[in-house]
Amino acid sequence: MRDKHIISILENTSLAGLSESDLTTVRAHTEVCSSCRRAYEAAQISTLLLKERAAETFEPPPFFQTRVLATLRERQTAKEPWALGRLWRNAGALASSMAATVATLAVLTFIIPGNQTSSAPEVSSVLNSYSAEEVVLDQSNLPDDQISDDQVFTTLYGAEEDAVK
Repeated sequence: MRDKHIISILENTSLAGLSESDLTTVRAHTEVCSSCRRAYEAAQISTLLLKERAAETFEPPPFFQTRVLATLRERQTAKEPWALGRLWRNAGALASSMAATVATLAVLTFIIPGNQTSSAPEVSSVLNSYSAEEVVLDQSNLPDDQISDDQVFTTLYGAEEDAVK
C-alpha cells in the first residue's frame, strides 16, 4: 500500500512541485523500497531531460517562412481554377437579391397592369357620371331637398335624347 502511495505522489506531481514534507517522505521510502527508488530516479531523469530540451533553441532553416508562404499560395490558387469564384462567393447574396428585385419589379410592371386594363370601361363610366354643368357650377353639395340644374335638364331633355338615338 505504501509503494502505491509513493508512486502516485511521483505520478501526480512533478519533482519541482513537491513540498518538502513529500520529498522527505519519498526519499525515506526510496531507501527501503527498490521499485520506488527506480521510479524516483526515472522522475529525476525525466525532469532533467525536459529542462534540457526546453533550454534548447531551434532555428528554422533559411528561407523557411518564404517556402511555407509560397506553398500556401500555390494551394489556394490550385483550389480556385475560376478567378471570379472568390468574387462571386463574396457578392453572391447581393447579386441574388438584386436579381430577385428586378424580377419582382418586372412582374409588377407587366403582369399586374395587364390585369387592370379589363376594368377600364368601368373606370370611364365612373368618370363620365359627372356632367359639365355639375363640374362648372359645383352643384354636387346641394341639400337633398333642392334640385340641381343637371337634374332639371335630364328630366326635361333626357327622354328626347333617348328617342333621337
